[in-house]
Amino acid sequence: MKGNRKLAIPTLVFAGGEIHDYKGNGQAVYEALKTHTEFDLTYKEQDLDLLKSPGLDPYDLLIFYYTVGAISDAQKNGLLNWVASGKSFVGIHSAADSFRECPEYRSMVGGHFVTHPRYRDYQVSVADAGHPIMEGLTEFMVRDEQYILDYDLRVHVLATALYQGKAMPVVWTKSWGNGKVFYLALGHDPAACSQEIFKTLLYRGALWAAAPEPK
Repeated sequence: MKGNRKLAIPTLVFAGGEIHDYKGNGQAVYEALKTHTEFDLTYKEQDLDLLKSPGLDPYDLLIFYYTVGAISDAQKNGLLNWVASGKSFVGIHSAADSFRECPEYRSMVGGHFVTHPRYRDYQVSVADAGHPIMEGLTEFMVRDEQYILDYDLRVHVLATALYQGKAMPVVWTKSWGNGKVFYLALGHDPAACSQEIFKTLLYRGALWAAAPEPK
């Protein structure tokens, strides 16, 4: 019945920064989500003033692909307070290497970039097969740039990959105030963002982040 139709989630896909091909990656992320009717998508690039209050108020979900750069206090407060109010943040790959001088942003994401080995094929292992984001998934291969991260041990790690014999997180979830954060370390370039497993994790992570917590 028409009255029971769920409204699409107002979603901002935001790309920008330096180093990475933010235009190619941002468009790949947008295209990956465009096929899903659950999202009402808007795409923007570079203008960090969108993070200032009330710039994010029209949205319930932010998909963030950005690298390094600097964030002002007004931009930082707008973003962090928006998430904490009960909104949803999805950080992709270099979102963990943004705003290096801002510890509050790093705390919200749950970790930050330290280094990476060469772009290569590597195996990802599922750490929590019972989580809805990972449901039905087993170990899988990706061709991507592996991020080695310094991260808050309180994040909920869903998938890992080995680096020098140590399991490093690839996917995690966490809370920020009343909001939810999903971080996906995959997605260095448009080819990596076009892999089916990337698109599956992005879609599931975005839905999980935007879903209200059960009462």
